[in-house]
Parts: sequence; structure tokens; C-alpha cells
Amino acid sequence: MEHRLEIKVKDLFGTDIAHCTDEQVYVALLHLTKDMMAEKTANTGEKKVYYISAEFLIGKLLSNNLINLGIFEETAEILKKNGKDITAIEEMELEPSLGNGGLGRLAACFLDSIATLGLPGDGIGLNYHFGLFEQVFRDNKQNAQKNPWITKDSWLTRKDISFKVPFKDFTLQSAMYDIAVPGYESGVNQLHLFDIDTIDETLVHDGIEFDKEDVMHNLTLFLYPDDSDEKGQLLRIYQQYFMVSNGAQLILKEVKEKGQDIHKLYDYAAIQINDTHPTMVIPELIRLLTEQEGFTMDEAIEVVSKTCAYTNHTILAEALEKWPIAYLEKVVPHLLPIIRELDKRVKEQYKDEKVAIIDKDNRVHMAHIDIHYGFSVNGVAYLHTEILKSSELKCFYDIYPEKFNNKTNGITFRRWLMHCNQDLTKVIEDLIGSGFKKDAMELEKLLQYVDDDAVLGKLQTVKKQKKLELKEYLFKTQGITINENSIFDIQIKRLHEYKRQQMNALYAIYKYLDIKAGNKPSTPITMIFGAKAAPAYIIAQDIIHLILCLQQLIDNDPEVSPYLQVIMVENYNVTKASKLIPACDISEQISLASKEASGTGNMKFMLNGAVTLGTEDGANVEIHQLVGDENIYVFGKESDEVIKLYETSGYNSRKIYDEDEKIQELVDFIINKELIKIGDPMNLCRLYKELISKDWFMTLLDLKEYIRVKEAMLRDYEDEKAWTKKSLVNIAKAGYFSSDRTIEEYNRDIWKLK
Repeated sequence: MEHRLEIKVKDLFGTDIAHCTDEQVYVALLHLTKDMMAEKTANTGEKKVYYISAEFLIGKLLSNNLINLGIFEETAEILKKNGKDITAIEEMELEPSLGNGGLGRLAACFLDSIATLGLPGDGIGLNYHFGLFEQVFRDNKQNAQKNPWITKDSWLTRKDISFKVPFKDFTLQSAMYDIAVPGYESGVNQLHLFDIDTIDETLVHDGIEFDKEDVMHNLTLFLYPDDSDEKGQLLRIYQQYFMVSNGAQLILKEVKEKGQDIHKLYDYAAIQINDTHPTMVIPELIRLLTEQEGFTMDEAIEVVSKTCAYTNHTILAEALEKWPIAYLEKVVPHLLPIIRELDKRVKEQYKDEKVAIIDKDNRVHMAHIDIHYGFSVNGVAYLHTEILKSSELKCFYDIYPEKFNNKTNGITFRRWLMHCNQDLTKVIEDLIGSGFKKDAMELEKLLQYVDDDAVLGKLQTVKKQKKLELKEYLFKTQGITINENSIFDIQIKRLHEYKRQQMNALYAIYKYLDIKAGNKPSTPITMIFGAKAAPAYIIAQDIIHLILCLQQLIDNDPEVSPYLQVIMVENYNVTKASKLIPACDISEQISLASKEASGTGNMKFMLNGAVTLGTEDGANVEIHQLVGDENIYVFGKESDEVIKLYETSGYNSRKIYDEDEKIQELVDFIINKELIKIGDPMNLCRLYKELISKDWFMTLLDLKEYIRVKEAMLRDYEDEKAWTKKSLVNIAKAGYFSSDRTIEEYNRDIWKLK
């Protein structure tokens, strides 16, 4: 390895490793790693899975690739010998802007696990140039800027593969770029990202505004362009069709090149539709098979229905895409005869309008296409799947009970333990050996040390070190100083009312007022938030504004700031998550029960020894079952109660506000003169009114119990030994949440790859 790196450095820069800049070392390592991945065997087999997703939040790749190639430690040593630090080299890498939140991060973990298990399987997505956006805080508000990441030297490799994608008024020629995905001590798969050569990055000037109608030049600029108007919604349809048409053409090309019979496509390809964004792959495949391959409509529908499987990621009705036929007519009119045929067949068989593909308002329900014309429908946590079957998709479950199955999400331990917490990895390896790196269930062996003071002491030392590292990182990146001897209480995830960052902010107000009243906590508390709000999601941006105003208020209050700190991490992403998660004490998983499909942050925190404060929602339910009552803090109404409140319109936030003085005091503080002086009255007043007049995700319902349980948790933290035992149990029980286990289940029950 050292000899190869020296040659690469010499070839590229005409010098040796010691005399290179960190950026030059990074570029040399990138090229060498790409060479080594190209030399590795591709995972092959008779049947292959194609994982189609609008997002792949892959994070920085250098260290992850070095770990999976088995050369991370050797590389770190070579660099050290030459006066270089691998951590500093990692800082040179820009994070690919290809995803947003849990959906995209899950897809990235899945690709890693598919490759690690030696399964033939590639990802299919789009090559966004500016991603979602870069978040910048100004005047205590979120500002969105473009987030360029594609440089001359990148992980992208342009391939000699291109397809024509027809739209109503023009045809686009695609360009395909691959990012290699090496498995851990296994073969290599690919992430195929489609783009256009006509893309024009100069369309974007200030912020993220651009001409949304200039599709030939804007198509792959942004992930999830603002869809608050018709132009934005049409652009999303253009993006989705471009993605799936390329994917469908690639799949048919590969099957035919292998000499396989496309009339038995389902024997050679499994297509996993990740959420509803790739749904149009179903009518597009049917179109290609009938128009270009001579299939009858009946045969094409039968073949495609046996090939495609659908993962549902949400219980929120508004997140299940429904496109007006008029919009599809403007973008992909050639798909409408097929969609109408699919709808006609459904309506001939089932009279219930709730299962129709085209509803009475002439909207096409994408999830309904997936369910009727795919062979598998899976939820992503036990509770989520049960709610789909008994409530949200019950009318479909009654028709197709055999299609429904659960696949509880998982995370790749290569990134979320071995890379982001090397100190903890070493402690674990010294105690139980290295088997857990391949079989995460071996972490259970740690339970034998639950009463071992020396081991508990080592875990405490690691946690303190990670807190110190986070302190240094936040000072370096944001100029914020935090107290490493405080309790780190962290909520990092997409900003959405159902995830209830607003409830956590109300707790910050409670704690602020409590300290002002003279109740000083024994150990100071640092509340850390990280989240981006969709640019068109006004209330989500108001919540960010409230948190940033509280940050300023508390920072400037000498009576409170030694005991309480609220901070919001700017531009939260995978890189920042990998710094925050190992340092966390309290993992905030406080969504309204029945609304979070799974969550995967909860698993990452658990694996790194944080203790969960959560509702009985998503995968929290399974975490609770695994760790037991003693090692998790649960609060809030349960999902069946919440679902009933929605069904009966039984929740009234105004009534709770009027009848409870304590809740009134906390909510009123949002428009307190001190906060109004710091913030924007319009944003704060709008959020205040939202909470007392609507509060769609029932913040006030669980607020008092949340405060009570959180206060008990903070008291329990004072017993360091007892707390560290809880931490150890969480680590030991995290093995179930390996994405390797999830992918084994997908393969066993859905894909059936050899």
C-alpha cells in the first residue's frame, strides 16, 4: 500500500507524501482507492437487485472505502509516518449532496450492506449538482444556499452509457456516472447516477432560486426543488421520470446483454422502489416492453408486477405522492394510456374508490400503483407495518395480505461505529474480539461486563473523549464553545412538526425559567439541535428561528448560561452526525406516536451508548423491547390513542392551553418581549398561533409528561455508574439494528437472489 501511494503521489504531483499538502494527499488517496475498487471483483449472480431511490445520502467516502477495503489502519499509519493525519485528510473531502434525511441515509446503508453480503445489487438515482441546499444561519433564521460538491477529482466515474428519455416537448440524452460501493471484505457494486450534459449551474444566482421551467438546463441541479407552485411540481415529475426511464432502460439492457430472457425478467431482476418517488418505473417498464419488445399489455403487466417491490416510508398521507393527471399530461403524456389502463383494471375488480389509482379529483396515487402492480409492500419497523395493515393501508391489506411484510430498518456499523467511533470500537474489540464487525449480534457478549467497573470506566473515558472532540469541532466550525462536562442532550433529524423539535424547544423554555427561579441543575445541560427545514415549509423554519432565538437569549444570560446551553448545528449532514452521535448522552426520539415510520438516528445513538428518551413510535418500540424498561425512558400517548384522536377530531390544543397554567406559561414565552426583541415577531407569533390553534402533531398533548420524564432522566444521570450500565446495555443490544440483518431479510423474503 505504501509503495502504491508513493507512486500515485509521484505521478500526480511529482513529489513524495511528506511534501504534499493535505489536499494533494486526499486526491492521491481518492485515485488510488478508485483504482483498488476497480481491481476488486464485482458481486455477480443470475439475479440482481436494482434499488431505485430519489436520495442516496452517502456521506464522505474516503474512510468508509478504506475500511471496507481493509486498509484504513494501514493507511493511517503510512500517513502518520509521513507527518500527516488521516483526520485532517478527511476534512479535505466535500460531502456529496445527494440526499436529505433518513430515507437517503438508509439507501446508503443498504448499498453498503448489499455489497458486504456479496449480493449483486446496484443503486439507481440522480446526480444532483447542488443537492438539497447548504444551510446558513443569518439573523437567527435559516438561509438556503446552493451546495456544490462535484470537483474535478471526485468519486464519480463517467461511464459510456447513455439513454434517450422522451418528454412531451423534447427528448433528453442522459449521461451515467458511477460511484463504486465496496462491501466490507467483499466484492464491489455500483451506484448509478444519471445526469444531463446540458445542465447549467449558472442558472442559480443568490440562494437557491432558478428558472424552474428551463428543464433542459436545470433538471439535476437540486434535490426536491421547491414544489409550492405548479412549476416546481412539474419539475419534480420531470426528475422522477428521468430517473426511472434511465433505470428501466439500464435494467433491460443489462438483462439482454447477459443473454437472459426478458419474458422472465422477474427471474433476473428485482426492482426495489424506495418510497413513491420512483413509482413511474412501473408504467415506464410496461411501456418499454409493449412498444419496443413486442409484449402484449397483459404479459407486460404480469412481468412487471412480479419484478417490482415497494417500500413505504411514511404514515403521513401528505407524503404519499398524488400527481394531477393534467400535470402528467404536460410532462409524460405517453405514460397516461398505461396509467389509465392500470386504473381501469383496478376499478373493474374493486369498487372501493379508496383503492383506485386515479381518484375522482383526477389525481394519480403513486403508492396505489406500487401496491397493485408490485409483488411486495413493506413497512420499515414493526409498529409502522402494523399501522399500515390495520389503518393507513387497510383497504389494500384486505385485498393483498400476502404482499405485506415488515423489514425493520438498520444502519451500517462500518460507518456508524467502526469509522465514527474508533475509540469505542477498540474497547469493544479488546473485550469480545472482532467478530461483531461481521456479525453485529456478537455485541451481546458485552452484557457479561455490565457489572465490571473497569469496563464501565473505559466506556466513560471514551464518552468524555468524544465530548471533548465535539467541543473542539464546534469551536472550529461555528465558533461555539460548549461545556464538555455537561449532559449532551441531542436531537438531530429533518425539521418536521411530527418529529416535534418544537416540544424540545418548549422544554428549553421550561428549563430556562426553572433556572431563573433558582433551581440550578447539579450537572449543566447542553441541548443540541441539528436540522434543515424544507424551504417551502414555513412553520418548520419558524421552529428553527425559535431555537436560534433561545440560543441567543440563554447565551446572553449570565444567570442561566453556566447551567443551560441551547445550540443549533449549522448545515447538519452525515459528517456532523458522525461527530455528534458518539458524544451524545440523551438521544431525543420524541415524534408523535404513529407518525415516525422507523427512525435510524435512534439506532446510531444507541450503538454509540446514548440512552433514548422517546415515545412508543417507529423503531423505538423495538429498542424498548430489546433493552428493557430500565434502559430507555418512554413517555407520551401510544399510537392507538393518537390514531383515535385523529379519527374523532378529539384533540384540541386550545383547550389544553386554556386549562393548564404551566403549558400556557411555556407557550406564551414564545412571544415574550425578551424573545420578540431578539427575533422576528412575525415568525414567533405565527408559531405561537399554530401551537394554540392547530398543533396538528399534538405537541401540547405530551408536553408535561415529556418534561417530567426528561427531568427524571437528568436526575438518573447523576449516578454515573448506573447510567453507564444503561449505556452498555444499549450498545450490546444494538446488533439487531445492523443493516446487514435488514438486507438479509429483504433478500430472503423479497429479492431471493442466489
